[in-house]
Amino acid sequence: MEISDNDAIASINFAIDYQSALGSHTDIYHAHSVNFWRDILPENFRNKILSAEIDKPVQFGIKPGEILPAYEPRNHLDLKRYQFDNRTGNGVPITPYYGRFYPRGRLKGVSGIFPENILPFRCVNVGDNSLEADLNHPLADQPIQIEANVLEKKVKPDERGGTCIDWIETITTGSGMQARVNGTPTAFFEEDPFGRQDERPDSEFYGQTRFVQHIDAKADEIITGLYGRLLQPGMKILDLMTSWVSHIPVDLDLRQVHGLGMNRVELAANPRLSAPRVHDLNQNPLLPYDNARFNAVICSVSVEYLIRPFDVFKEVARVLESGGLFVTTFSNRWFTPKAIRIWPQIHEFERMGLVMEYFADSGEFTDLKTLSVRGFPRPYEDKYFPQLRHADPVYAVWGRKK
Repeated sequence: MEISDNDAIASINFAIDYQSALGSHTDIYHAHSVNFWRDILPENFRNKILSAEIDKPVQFGIKPGEILPAYEPRNHLDLKRYQFDNRTGNGVPITPYYGRFYPRGRLKGVSGIFPENILPFRCVNVGDNSLEADLNHPLADQPIQIEANVLEKKVKPDERGGTCIDWIETITTGSGMQARVNGTPTAFFEEDPFGRQDERPDSEFYGQTRFVQHIDAKADEIITGLYGRLLQPGMKILDLMTSWVSHIPVDLDLRQVHGLGMNRVELAANPRLSAPRVHDLNQNPLLPYDNARFNAVICSVSVEYLIRPFDVFKEVARVLESGGLFVTTFSNRWFTPKAIRIWPQIHEFERMGLVMEYFADSGEFTDLKTLSVRGFPRPYEDKYFPQLRHADPVYAVWGRKK
């Protein structure tokens, strides 16, 4: 169906691609019911999308300052340290660290910024009495590629008001926050980042059998699709920190799927595992396998529980063959008592940056990539529907052994 006027709405997958010092990044946002009469899109985007065929992606090469606000030196602020409001509701003060993002509302005495402002700024330098805050978009000075894939077009019903959405602002929110600034590692590892609310042995917590889904059906579909794209038939796979679901496509014929997890009953119920094994990585990060044993390792919605991630990532590299793949996936839901302290303290996109630092610290991986997928409608059968409009977001970081 060709759209040539303003009487149509469309569902579109937007994909943003860009490079950083550590690797390549793709951020996908599903824009549901784009209203060409009411919503905001750059004119060249609007015209090209209006004439696009279904499932025939169109690309846009974007130069710095072309659709995102251009980098403005005046948005790089030299402040005094006391201008950062470190107060919290729990009485534990927040310390600003290099490369991290914080709500602009924490800045005091800055023209045009009020305490309610939740837009992020990046801390790009911290001294004893000084702080540099960069209010520019993380991709303001970065060339990017945007792909728009129209999934559906239809004539809209009668216009009955509604909201006006700036789709460029929406789809680029968060993008770039997973990358380092100036190529220097982000200061994620201060103030006991791997502490947890519940410091009891994990065997006590995970000893209770829980046949629960940690993500909704749409997020599961996205992770399964990613594994189906990255994994190949005949591979020997290690499913790290697994349970009763492996998120591997049912029609993907694998040679072996070894699984390490914490609950014997849950592991036994996983039909994908050919060799399940109970193993506590937080107690013993050494993997019980020979060198170069596997073609690929996956870790689904669990990396946020690792208290010794550097040791584990080096072990994963040891058991991978040369060129072998390590894929981590996660969302914005977790068991709060067992998640590491820093996980809820940072932005969802920063968590991809944190995991990238695990890969980089090992010195064993190359071809690092991140992926985010957001914006899809929440399945109507999900227990959180209709309280939550969108499906659980999916974030992934992966790389190959050198």
